[in-house]
Amino acid sequence: MAAKARSAQTQLRVGRLTKAHGLKGALKLELFTDAPERRFTPGATFALQVPDSSPWHGKRLELTELRWYNGQPVGFFKGVGDRTAAESLMKAILWIDHDMAEEPVEEDAWYDHELVGLDVVRDGRTVGVLDRLEHLPAQDLLVVKVGDAEVLVPFVKAIVPEVDLAGRRIVVTPPDGLFEALPDDEPRPARRPAPDAAEPEGGAPSDDGPSPAEQPAAAADDAPRD
Repeated sequence: MAAKARSAQTQLRVGRLTKAHGLKGALKLELFTDAPERRFTPGATFALQVPDSSPWHGKRLELTELRWYNGQPVGFFKGVGDRTAAESLMKAILWIDHDMAEEPVEEDAWYDHELVGLDVVRDGRTVGVLDRLEHLPAQDLLVVKVGDAEVLVPFVKAIVPEVDLAGRRIVVTPPDGLFEALPDDEPRPARRPAPDAAEPEGGAPSDDGPSPAEQPAAAADDAPRD
């Protein structure tokens, strides 16, 4: 199963610049596309979603190279030659112009905006609402809002057997424990109070210490010891 991201018009959101990489202006990427080899080719240009105060506002960015380091995509861009310039682009979202008529119809594929906000249903009961999707190299993850918490659900057929856009719901069959709250700590066994010390039998005092009568009385505010 796959998810893609697009705007309501003719642009696709294909990535986000997360952080600077090295000293030569490279930036790590979070991908929002299933086809980075098609979207991130040398010469591809991107519209930037950045704050109005950013020096990059209203500009476009041209990719010169996409590399992979330990499974993480890293982009090099024209005009971004050092770490300072790269840091000024952190958190920028990349958009491309796109003709939706050119997009082939794929089975079991949806755009992010079609899924966000849908009820997440398990065993006929709504357990949360889809907040967003995380697009990772291995697979997509559904980020489900459950109260104040978030639950990450792998977006695979075995766990997400049905996406019902008309019914505004996503059916999940997660493994046990994924949506259940776990106790913070194991219950501790009850502590049995220590028995009162037995009165000593009468007889000759021990050589090890004074007789009970000679021992000083305990202070009234001393706490009993276990």
